[in-house]
Amino acid sequence: MLLLIFIIGYYFIAMEDKYHLDKSKPALLIGTFMFILIGGFYAFYGLNFLPFTREITHLVYEIAEIFFFLFVAMTFVEALIERGVFNALKGKLIAKGYSYRELFWITGFLAFFISPIADNLTTALILSTVLVTIERKDKAFLVPSAINVVVAANAGGAWSPFGDITTLMAWTAHKGQFADFLYLFPASFIGWLVTAYLLVRYVPDLDPNKDGDPQLAEKIEILKGGKVIIGIGIATIIMSVIAKQVMHLPPMWGMLFGLSVLKLYIHSLQRRHKQDVNIFKSISKIENNTLLFFFGILAAVGALYFAGFLNYISQLYDAYDPMYVNIGIGFVSAIIDNVPVMSAVLKANPAIDHAQWMLLTLTAGIGGSLISFGSAAGVGVMGRMRGIYTFSAHVKLAWTVLVGYGVSISIWYFQFMVLGVY
Repeated sequence: MLLLIFIIGYYFIAMEDKYHLDKSKPALLIGTFMFILIGGFYAFYGLNFLPFTREITHLVYEIAEIFFFLFVAMTFVEALIERGVFNALKGKLIAKGYSYRELFWITGFLAFFISPIADNLTTALILSTVLVTIERKDKAFLVPSAINVVVAANAGGAWSPFGDITTLMAWTAHKGQFADFLYLFPASFIGWLVTAYLLVRYVPDLDPNKDGDPQLAEKIEILKGGKVIIGIGIATIIMSVIAKQVMHLPPMWGMLFGLSVLKLYIHSLQRRHKQDVNIFKSISKIENNTLLFFFGILAAVGALYFAGFLNYISQLYDAYDPMYVNIGIGFVSAIIDNVPVMSAVLKANPAIDHAQWMLLTLTAGIGGSLISFGSAAGVGVMGRMRGIYTFSAHVKLAWTVLVGYGVSISIWYFQFMVLGVY
């Protein structure tokens, strides 16, 4: 019964566009209902509730760790948007008069290096907005550039616990120290670089049409306090790392401390500088459906784990070489979604070594780029470039992403298994 409910719920999650039903709704429904059924089963048969309550307590703690972490990270990003930080970036790019190919490389590099801090979805949304601001119709430029941004954002998120939910999940599950994930940088970076090199050949070597006023674009400045908020954000990231690595506190503790500092600073802006900025306005713009989807899907996977269904994943690792299983999980992540896949593996907790956990983090993070809707970043860009960046448009150039995926795995193998550098 539980497995059937999960499959039906996941069908509606996968068919989000067909039914125009936000994926958070079925996810939240199955996540809560499955545990209600388990609780009812225990009550009906008069079973000992101790194992059930222990699992619920542990699950709520696991979800809360990541939930509040993401909440704070998204609040900081919205505060930066409100202070015009990303508008200023967009204005500078427009004013410089770069060619299509130069913009392709610039947005790709920005996506790769912003994603580890701002998360892959937010990064992809911001830079896809930059792309459509510069050019609204030319698919020859927009489609390869959109794929490039998605691949770069996912690759950038794979080597940082702040860049992708799956990496964050692995970090909070103690599958590696913060610095351990940084060793995935070469595989992530070179894999994206190869994909970008193959994609740029499809971008016309022309200059974009200058519909706007470059001088006006260049005058777009960051609003007062924006640069300080950037500094507070960086300090918050450092604090969350120290909280976990040195003080053995959950990373969300450092993030929530940073949020308190942000709120106090914005209060100072309002009182001393008469700035019309409200942190609650930023919080209200957070994509709550993303957080609710995350809660629901983790709860549903937790119910399957409690019922014993995830034991099959451990058996898969026992029956086959863990490296090949982890590579396969990357392809599964593209078809389904990397969050439930990663959650299922973490819950199953197979007996694999540190290098294989890092490979799993890499493949789950970058595997979603293989299909347009295989990652949150891809889905976000599809919505932002509706009718331009589509499933079929992505498929035509998906071979470039597949080559990059293979290169990333090869780099991981050479670095981790041959050189032993990790």
